[in-house]
Amino acid sequence: MTSYKALFANGVTEVGCLAHALRKLFDLHAANQSQIAAAALQQFAQIYEIEREVKEFNAEQRLAIRQDKTRPILDALHAWMALQRRKVPDGSATAKALDYSLKRWAALVRFAGDGQLPVDNNWIENQIRPIAIGRNNWLFAGSLRAGQRAAAVMSLIQSARMNGHDPYAYLRDVMTRLPLQRASQIGELLPHRWQSTPPEAATLAA
Repeated sequence: MTSYKALFANGVTEVGCLAHALRKLFDLHAANQSQIAAAALQQFAQIYEIEREVKEFNAEQRLAIRQDKTRPILDALHAWMALQRRKVPDGSATAKALDYSLKRWAALVRFAGDGQLPVDNNWIENQIRPIAIGRNNWLFAGSLRAGQRAAAVMSLIQSARMNGHDPYAYLRDVMTRLPLQRASQIGELLPHRWQSTPPEAATLAA
């Protein structure tokens, strides 16, 4: 969190994740069937329903709908949550769940003012989930250098996936071409610039 705050202090704009706020309320409701949490979750559900409707729209269309439909819901939700917060004691589970959203409200609703921003960061969390799940197994890489190499390889594989490549095909082609690749052209083998070797070229090289 310290590194994030340092970025914000240097002018980086914080964009909150609505799913994190929703999760706090979901956990509160699951633990004690909180009526406050249930009411808040219903309003969050309306926001996500709008997001499903605008998923395939362009940024300009998405922004217009968010301003027309989502912004009023968010404004009403904020006023309601602030009112409920005044009714519950400090330190309670309900207070903590409400405070999570209220203290981060400006960042949480930033998506409503920009059609290019996602409502949450679920997509990127799903992309890094395999690494997060396996990290306990990678605490013992053997050495600092081994850990750095493992991180580099995993970053390369995930970058290949995010650029639409099959990681195995990508790595096989790169490892085949690497010994003969000019140092000045090594950047062409990076996932975002890579183009697979044409079959005829591979045959000639063999």
